[in-house]
Amino acid sequence: MARALFLAERGRGRTTPNPMVGAVVVTDEGVVVGRGSHEAAGGPHAEVHALREAGERARGATLYSTLEPCSHIGRTGPCAPLVADAGIRRVVVASVDPNPRVAGRGLDHLRARGIDVTVGVMEREAETLNRAFFTVMRLGRPFVTLKAALSLDGNVAAAPGRRTAITGAASMRLIHRERAEVDAIGIGSETLLVDDPMLTARVAYRHRPLVRVVFDRRLRAPVTARLLRTTDHGPVVVLTRSESMDTGAARALQEAGAQVEAIEVDADPPASFLDAALRRLADLDVNSVLIEGGPMLQKALWDASLVDRIELFIAPVSLGSEGVRWTSVPDGILASLHELRAVPVGEDVQVEGDVYRAH
Repeated sequence: MARALFLAERGRGRTTPNPMVGAVVVTDEGVVVGRGSHEAAGGPHAEVHALREAGERARGATLYSTLEPCSHIGRTGPCAPLVADAGIRRVVVASVDPNPRVAGRGLDHLRARGIDVTVGVMEREAETLNRAFFTVMRLGRPFVTLKAALSLDGNVAAAPGRRTAITGAASMRLIHRERAEVDAIGIGSETLLVDDPMLTARVAYRHRPLVRVVFDRRLRAPVTARLLRTTDHGPVVVLTRSESMDTGAARALQEAGAQVEAIEVDADPPASFLDAALRRLADLDVNSVLIEGGPMLQKALWDASLVDRIELFIAPVSLGSEGVRWTSVPDGILASLHELRAVPVGEDVQVEGDVYRAH
């Protein structure tokens, strides 16, 4: 199973909205005769690759898969019947597929064909690998990471309205590698107005278009934003209240290349808007979103219990009393995060932790 999990990693940044999956076929003598990974959405699943490599040697062998073989027809055919038809004697699965269209039906099909099935081997590792996919399936919204660059005195900018570079080159390289893997980057309208960022992945190679998201209830995004000149990197999605759609601002943004999405909510509080906005992103096949700014949006997401992970890059500089404080989380919250990690990145320190324990 560890080998299968290693193979699954090959799909990182490639498979959304599907999960990363690895599979290995092993004979009774312990010889690996088939290996496979899900390489891209719409392409063959990991089990298909592994069974093709194994060929006739799959008969009587054991299949190890990081996720339950599917039983439904999506972009590709179901895998569970293929596993049974290949003559596999035993299947070992790390985790049941949380997709309601599967959810144990693949395992039921295998058992009905007389195949011995074992479930739960390295389950936590498998669910951690695909925590974005599991979050969408279980909660109906993307996996949300808050990222911030902080000075030693807890500021994100030298003064209100002033764009401030805080972290060093090593941290920036790491940040761009993360951008190459996530499905979307999100910012608030204030960050768009102050920083005018492009939000592109400029260091690591990205295999899919990168979705850039602006949370903009009041539709303040200007048509002159640099972001709108980067649509060749991926769509720019502006999330706003439904009543803003009939305005000239909405039409101007659409003409400038933005995808303006109307968010229907029954109440006006930010929590209602943000929850509905994230669910809309899930509908757009966004499984993971990295919220890079700013403090107001991040605090609102935190207060609404819509955050799954926090990542801070702390630089050895101080910005003084005029600086803009990062107030996304209350004092002491870092101490309550699970699996808190702190590692040096050049002259900076990366601190990250999970809000919820892995299942």
